[in-house]
Amino acid sequence: MKIISVVGARPNFMKVAPIYRAFRESKYADVGLTHKICHTGQHYDENMSKVFFQDLALPTPDFYLGVGNGSHAVQTAKVMIEFEKVLLREQPDLVLVVGDVNSTVACSLAAVKLGIGVAHVESGLRSFDRTMPEEINRILTDAIAHYLFVTEHSGLHNLKREGIDDEKIFFTGNVMIDSLIFYLPRAAKSNIFCELNVNKAEYCLVTLHRPSNVDNQRRLAELLNFLNELAKDKRVIFPVHPRTRNNIDLFKLHDKLDSDVLLIDPLGYIDFLALLEKAFLVITDSGGIQEETTFLDVPCLTLRSSTERPVTVEMGTNYLVGEQINDAKKYFYQILHGETKQGQIPELWDGRTAERIAEIIAGNLL
Repeated sequence: MKIISVVGARPNFMKVAPIYRAFRESKYADVGLTHKICHTGQHYDENMSKVFFQDLALPTPDFYLGVGNGSHAVQTAKVMIEFEKVLLREQPDLVLVVGDVNSTVACSLAAVKLGIGVAHVESGLRSFDRTMPEEINRILTDAIAHYLFVTEHSGLHNLKREGIDDEKIFFTGNVMIDSLIFYLPRAAKSNIFCELNVNKAEYCLVTLHRPSNVDNQRRLAELLNFLNELAKDKRVIFPVHPRTRNNIDLFKLHDKLDSDVLLIDPLGYIDFLALLEKAFLVITDSGGIQEETTFLDVPCLTLRSSTERPVTVEMGTNYLVGEQINDAKKYFYQILHGETKQGQIPELWDGRTAERIAEIIAGNLL
């Protein structure tokens, strides 16, 4: 039996790495199960892709599609065309996709149209905001997948409400947390604090990349001013996504930043995890970081009006701030004065999700 796992963008790598390790166990190889990796090339910047393969000890991908940049339609179409060639040549029994990027829905569509089964890791997450391309990708992928692996209880409710058969749905936990637990010892040895000359727990870590935050000049300028205000109390470390960097350049906003706001290039997973674990506060518009901070018990301000990961707000350390900067400031000063959430780790976020996924797939395929 043959499985092809798909990675395309930065968050995918951390989700596929533990699955790759799980399928490497001899019990699967001994019964003739082959696992291969296809990298679509959706993230083509070296700091957004190659360094993650190195950090996570993933092998060189068996297939590299090299689709690169483009509009959502162009990128999705390119992935479908190139991935179909791989499917026709390899004839896998199952395609495993993760997350909600364009590569996820494109490879799923290509597979099911050829009668090949699809497993979706991180199924059922919903922001209920269909202006987000990721929400469309999530809904479409779940509608056509044969195995739906769910990270939190909200996902179970969402899939049942959408009419997905119960026999397709599996509550397995969060594979992102598998990676986090596995690589924390390596992160503890990172030199990133010396390289940046920052003290642990004395900085705010920032990631911003969503179009609603960084594509509008006025909004981006407002957010940079907010970071300047934070920097009066805590140093700000800001690994800048290529999209955000391009817009800062385009809008000529470099002069808006104070010296205590440190803009750096995107980091590899190990160095970023080291910073994440020891941050005083994280400010983000990312999905996965909401989960990681919840597990690490680090306060997180999510600069969005919705989240597809409600358990991080209901049980974890995540604050869904919305779009008003004054609300973000309010939460920051509360946390600065010691008023923080008492978070809990959600069910099955235990580092063994990939094992459960591998067992379910192998049990059904073999």
